[in-house]
Amino acid sequence: MSLFKYIDIKPLGDDRGDLISLEANQNIPFSIKRVYYIFNTEQLASRGFHAHKKLKQVAFCIKGQCNFILDDGSEREVALLDSPNKGILIEQMLWREMHDFSHDCILMIVASEHYDESDYLRDYDHFIKEVNLDKG
Repeated sequence: MSLFKYIDIKPLGDDRGDLISLEANQNIPFSIKRVYYIFNTEQLASRGFHAHKKLKQVAFCIKGQCNFILDDGSEREVALLDSPNKGILIEQMLWREMHDFSHDCILMIVASEHYDESDYLRDYDHFIKEVNLDKG
C-alpha cells in the first residue's frame, strides 16, 4: 500500500484557458482551514523535515515541479508533483521532505487545520518514537 494518494482534479476550461476549483469535502477530502504556498525556493534547497500529529494536507505544484519524500517510520516513498491538476494527499503522522524544486516551482498546500505549532513533530527520532507508540 502506498504512503500517499494522488488526487487528480479535472480542469475546467475553454479556449481562454483552464481553471482548477478546490472544494472542501468534495475533491479535497476534508474541510479546508488553511491554504499557503511556497515559491522562490532555491533549486538545491530542501524543505519540510517534519510530520503532523493530526493535520492532513493536499499538496499541488501549481507551477514547475518538486519531489516529496514521505515516510511512515518503516517505509519511505518519493512522490513527484509536476502538474497543477495533480495533488498528493498527505495524511497525519507522515514525515515529509520536499526536494528537487524546479526554478519556477510554486507549491501550494491546503490543510485541514489552522497553524498549530504543537501539532508539529520536527525531530525525526521523536517522530519514530511517536509512530511506535501509536503502533503499540
